[in-house]
Amino acid sequence: MPERAPRRILPVALVVIVVAGLAVSAWHPHDVTTWFLETVWVLIGLPLAVLYRRRFPLTNLLYCLLAAHALVLAVGGHYTYAQVPLGDWVRDGLGLDRNPYDRFGHLMQGFVPAVLVRELLSRTSPLRGSRWLAPLTVCACLAFSAVFEMFEWAAAVIGGHAADDFLATQGDVWDTQWDMFCALIGATVSVLVLSRLHDRQLGALSGAEAPRGGGISRVAANS
Repeated sequence: MPERAPRRILPVALVVIVVAGLAVSAWHPHDVTTWFLETVWVLIGLPLAVLYRRRFPLTNLLYCLLAAHALVLAVGGHYTYAQVPLGDWVRDGLGLDRNPYDRFGHLMQGFVPAVLVRELLSRTSPLRGSRWLAPLTVCACLAFSAVFEMFEWAAAVIGGHAADDFLATQGDVWDTQWDMFCALIGATVSVLVLSRLHDRQLGALSGAEAPRGGGISRVAANS
């Protein structure tokens, strides 16, 4: 029983942190519509995670990553991605020509969903331990990034200049391509770095050993 306590406490603590972060970000945001568009994924995903916590619990790794991503979205929604103060500080400190928080947000858009996709595929399909798990995970994240860019395009068509804060292109005509590239890099790094840890947690969650040679290491061995 004591071993299960941290598994039960962590999701509750993360929900409290995310709800508090959302509440703070919703307090006098730069633009209410932009705040909603940036945080809608959290507003939808958080209730689903809570609702299915007992029926389909996630690994602690994924819970932590989802919470971190939610806070990234909350900060971007409050300030808009082009005007996050931390990004301005990095821009000025490194002599960049734009606020890089948007790029960081799209790296996270690949890094975190990669673990989510990997977990869903590992637990609901025959792909666990397969050489196809890693590339299909990355492809799914890139596809999601492309869908998100079409979502931004629709917002621009409907809202015109009113959607500029949401788009956060900062004058870069290649912003869409950069966003998708950042998501691709984030997903690839996530699979390379976190696969072994993720496999161990999946094994513990299911009560069985994680598959040997699963994830990216098996891809390399069979390439």
